[in-house]
Amino acid sequence: MAEGDGLTMNNLLSEVQGALDKFKLEDEGTGGPGDYYSPYANLEKAAVLQEARCFHDPTAVRESPRKCCTVIAQLLHLTNTGQYMNSAEATEVFFGVTKLFMSDDASLRRMVYLFIKEVAETCNPDDVIIVTSSLTKDMTCDVDLYRANALRVLARIVDAAMLGAIERYVKQALVDSSGQVSSAALVSATHLFERNEESAAIVKRWISETTEATSSPNEMVQFHAMQLLYQIKKHDRLGMQKLVTQFSQRNTLRSPLALVLLVRYTAKLLTDEVAEGRQSGSFQNGTNFSRAGYAFLEASLRHKSEMVVYEAAKSICSLPGIEPQELSP
Repeated sequence: MAEGDGLTMNNLLSEVQGALDKFKLEDEGTGGPGDYYSPYANLEKAAVLQEARCFHDPTAVRESPRKCCTVIAQLLHLTNTGQYMNSAEATEVFFGVTKLFMSDDASLRRMVYLFIKEVAETCNPDDVIIVTSSLTKDMTCDVDLYRANALRVLARIVDAAMLGAIERYVKQALVDSSGQVSSAALVSATHLFERNEESAAIVKRWISETTEATSSPNEMVQFHAMQLLYQIKKHDRLGMQKLVTQFSQRNTLRSPLALVLLVRYTAKLLTDEVAEGRQSGSFQNGTNFSRAGYAFLEASLRHKSEMVVYEAAKSICSLPGIEPQELSP
């Protein structure tokens, strides 16, 4: 690679060394050179809880969002290192964090979302309900960052009954013009589908919006939409065959990641055809679906994306009963 044409190996090594030097502390005392000391190494829970009382001070929240971010980071560190809060402490802190929604600082708002998502499962369900209205309000605001993160947090804390109440907002987010919001809604729906049967039954009603999301110009939205469609239909053989046939013939997917999923789903269905006795011999002389599915795998070998070509080649080689002559170029 020529000088100035991008990142060379020497430049890369220099960047890595610089990053290492940045995090090294040269200590002339007993610790010796090169020792690293975590700023959270000697945190005391009582002191952090005392600092967390600043969440209740509107002036401090408005004028010192950076301090609030630091306190939340310390609280998360305590939780992740086994220094758990008791019920009364958790309730007080959780209620204080909900008051941080009054701040318009983007970094603080993201820390609030992270804190709620991480500790909601250990809190009293009655305390969690407190933040639902604030998250629902964020889910309908004009800031894409807030909308996407609010969806992710709500997916972690709502039950089936609460999900029914916000279903309309989630369905709108699935087909939102913002790729960030739409992807967040699709991934959240996937997590909700896997949680329990009641939530899965609600997510199944969103299949129309999910199918519409596959037409998004955003490649990541197409990828997440294909994932959710598979989750909804994976136990319906005819439904999966219809899904694969529809997308393989219409050629509407532009996302290489989504096409990789489609190749995998096609290969799985072809394998099931053989395992269940509906297909024997060459796929090119088999059932209508077997012929169409195998033709799609062969066509994917000529795709411009290397990952699609690799996945198609891997899938064809892994098909049961494939003959050597069918693998020849």
